Amino acid sequence: MARTYDLTKGNVATIILNFYFPMFFTNMLQQIYTIADTAIVGKGISDNALAAVGNMSSVTFMIFGFAMGLSNGFAVLIAQCFGAKSYEKLRHVIASSLCLSGIIAVVLTLFSTVFLKRILVFMQTDEQIISDSLTYGYVIFGGLLVTISYNLCSCILRALGDSKTPFIAIIISTAVNIILDYVFIFTFKTGVGGAALATVIAQVVSVSVCFSRLVKIKEIKLKKSDFENNTENIIELLKNGLPMGLMNSITAIGCVVVQYFVNGLGVVYTTAYSACSKFINLFIQPACTAGFTMSSFTSQNDGAKEYGRIKKGLGVCLMIALTAYILLGSLMCFIPRRIAGIMLTGNDAIELAAQYLPMCGVMLFAVDFLFVFRSAVQGLGYPGIPMISGILEMILRVFVIVVLIPAIGFRATAIAEISAWVGALLLNTSAFMFYIRKKTQGPLPTHKKFAYKVKASFSK
Repeated sequence: MARTYDLTKGNVATIILNFYFPMFFTNMLQQIYTIADTAIVGKGISDNALAAVGNMSSVTFMIFGFAMGLSNGFAVLIAQCFGAKSYEKLRHVIASSLCLSGIIAVVLTLFSTVFLKRILVFMQTDEQIISDSLTYGYVIFGGLLVTISYNLCSCILRALGDSKTPFIAIIISTAVNIILDYVFIFTFKTGVGGAALATVIAQVVSVSVCFSRLVKIKEIKLKKSDFENNTENIIELLKNGLPMGLMNSITAIGCVVVQYFVNGLGVVYTTAYSACSKFINLFIQPACTAGFTMSSFTSQNDGAKEYGRIKKGLGVCLMIALTAYILLGSLMCFIPRRIAGIMLTGNDAIELAAQYLPMCGVMLFAVDFLFVFRSAVQGLGYPGIPMISGILEMILRVFVIVVLIPAIGFRATAIAEISAWVGALLLNTSAFMFYIRKKTQGPLPTHKKFAYKVKASFSK
């Protein structure tokens, strides 16, 4: 039988680092093959094709982010059940997660394919790239069931303490994706549609690897009865998953608005912004992974009521995020043109990227710390605050871009991003401090409440 991993026992730093690194390499490989995919499109087809794929990033984030948020929300409840050793409820929750994910996949596929062209038109997508954007989008969204299946399988594994299997899955699927990119684009000349198809096929491979591991775990061997009488579990899953899914989608709406203004500047700006977004997504992965680690670690320890371990875990994850900021923020500040040149060929686009990257590099710590604190709040079972922080991010992005882009042009996109990071960080940090104190101290006993009231009356 396959093993699960208890995060509620043992040395905190050792447990976290053992869990962190396989997941870190998983996320980095995902981003590397995304960048490789984009670079192959840019070098193998054209800068306009790259702009078309990049133009889709905010739209795909809006849809995929919602699905990923749901899976992460489901995983919090799964990890809490596992941490509490409540295996019967664990099986019912996983069964409910499978049913909900299937329904959501169908709904999102229909929504994304029906409204894709209208969204692209709203974003002021240039006529030169709208056809390729549609082609890429229809293939990617047509494979949403596969994407959601992978997200759910990998989230369940991480909730059970296994970060190694998703890593193995991504190693295999990355190789498949890059090979198929070359075959489809250079041999069969399929254009951006081939790049999208390669991604979907690679995700099928990921799902197969993760699912083959899940069916071997004895604690989650599902029976027909696990799918019955699950109304209460479904409501609980939606309470956790919907706020996290909405948080990602609301954040993505702000990104869509930014993309709208960038597209209005011209194709070269769209190309530069697309490349910068890919690099930002790559450079935040160490901290993003620390956030995923914090979520699983917090959820299991919250289920076991080990709040002291949660505080220690927060310190370890923040140190990981700080180290990543020092290393990767420096690269963005000191060699932005070299970084941009990896993906871009036009000098104008490279110069624009060289404006954006150092500004975000200086403030990268804000988004790095945000991942850790936001995930800790989610892991404690309070998804509402992260959702509100997503609304705040959207408001800040939209406000800054509307006010500043007429005055300072493309640099306003970097300031909009930084403002969103800082605002969300402040909110989630405050929320974590409040909730962890509430969990550890609990409500005042009745006699202490009475004493407090008496003391307060005398002080008046």
